Formats: sequence, structure tokens, C-alpha cells
Amino acid sequence: MATKTNQKFATITVIGRDKTGVVARITSFLFQQKANIEALEEQVTRGQFSMTIQTSWKEAHFQHQAIAGGLRELAADLEMEIKVRFTEPRRRQRMAIMVTRETHCFETILAALKSGGLKQADAALVISNRRDLEKMATQHNLPFVHIPWEDRAPAEKAVLEQLEKHEIDFVVLARFMKILSPNFVWRYKNKIINIHPSLLPSFPGPQAYRQAYEQGVKIIGVSAHFVTMNLDEGPIIAQDCFHVRPHMTLKEIVAAGQKLEARTLLKAVKLYLNKRLDVYWGIVKEV
Repeated sequence: MATKTNQKFATITVIGRDKTGVVARITSFLFQQKANIEALEEQVTRGQFSMTIQTSWKEAHFQHQAIAGGLRELAADLEMEIKVRFTEPRRRQRMAIMVTRETHCFETILAALKSGGLKQADAALVISNRRDLEKMATQHNLPFVHIPWEDRAPAEKAVLEQLEKHEIDFVVLARFMKILSPNFVWRYKNKIINIHPSLLPSFPGPQAYRQAYEQGVKIIGVSAHFVTMNLDEGPIIAQDCFHVRPHMTLKEIVAAGQKLEARTLLKAVKLYLNKRLDVYWGIVKEV
């Protein structure tokens, strides 16, 4: 039996207008290439077909050029986008960090990288819709790419191009204050980690602390989760909370929450890197 050390792995994403026979064409090609299909998920939303396939090969059967070339030919024939990312289980994961202007989560991740707390990751790229944190990124010798976000479709296209260019394995949203479309999210299924300032599923959306404060909630928390096509409804990786003291102001609540956000996001990233997470029917389990 093949072991993890002598296998090759890839994630294949397929996106395009729904049509008959797509799954059969692609899986048949993979079988011809002696691939083992470890997981396959597909869905159709308003005529848009999306599929993610996790595959592996015994090293003796792995032909990089034949696989990549065959998938390119299938993409042209099917008139769909087919992307393949070849991965090595033991190599350091290339991480992209997306930020806007809040510093607390970004600073905590940078500190962990500097101290060796994220040994399995290489921070390969910082992307932002603003320039507020450019200096902080460059001080840590991280490539910084500013992508304006007036129009989401071209902005997301530019981000995806950067992620592909830098061979990114997973994305961390360190208080990135823009909503990503299903078209974007599907390409990195269960590989985009976000932090939300509430104990989900309560208080989704951008005003979570204010909503909790106005409703007199006595326990307030944060949730790190995988991003899905439904806003703030992705599988939860880690949570934490604090008790609201009498007469605590909204400003004090936000300050306390931000400390938890940074710690909980970092915990989620570590769990992901340690390969201790499995998503089953939309629920994250530690393995």
C-alpha cells in the first residue's frame, strides 16, 4: 500500500456553465491517469456548475505534464475553467494574508511568524483593498499588493491571479472587510479562514459587537471559520468568549473582542497547519 511519503496530491477545481457529462469526462480522464479520487464535491447554483476534486497518485504513476496538459484540453473542450494545484503534504504551506486596515489580527500573525509559532507556513503574500498596512507588511519583508475594491468582479479576478502567481495554498482573512463571492470562495474551498466578532451563528454581518451590545448579551465571543458561499455560515474551527461586565461600554467590548479575535484566528491557523481539521457535512472536527 502506498504511504503518504510516496504519493502525489492535487486539488482540482472546475467552474463553468452547467452541462451534461462534465463529471464523467473529468473523472474518466483521472482514472486513465491512474489517479485515486479521495473526495469529490459538486453543486449547481443558478446554472453555474462548481466541482472540487481531491486526488492522489502513487509516485510511479504520476505524470505531471500529462495530467496538467490533459486538464487544459478538457477545459477548452468543455468551455469551463479547470485549475489544478499540485501539493506536497510535507512541504510548508504558502499563506496569503488579506487585510483592510485593522491591525490586531495581522500583528498577531506576524508575531507568530517571527517567533516560529507557524513553522509549517510561509507567508508568501499580503493583499489589501487599502494601503494602510503596507508599511507593516514591507517591514516584515512580505510582498504587498494593493487591489482597489470599487468593483468586486475585477478585484477578485486580480486577487485570484496573484494567488495563482504566488502558488498560494491557503488564505487568512485578518479582518479583511470585503465579502468574497461564491465564484471566488469555491476555488479555495475549506482553504480560506476568517475571524468573525460573534459566537456564530448569532450576529452575522459587519456590526456584530454593536448588535450584541444593543441586545444586552452577557457573553460575547468570536468565531474562526472556513469561508463558504453563505456569509458567516462556514464551518466553525475555533471559538472563544468573555463575560460582559456591568456598565461595560461598546468601546470596551470591541477592545476586549479584538484581543480574542487575534488569538482565536491564530489558533485556527495552527489547527489547519497541523492537519487536525476535517470538514464533514459542514462541521469541522479535530482529528
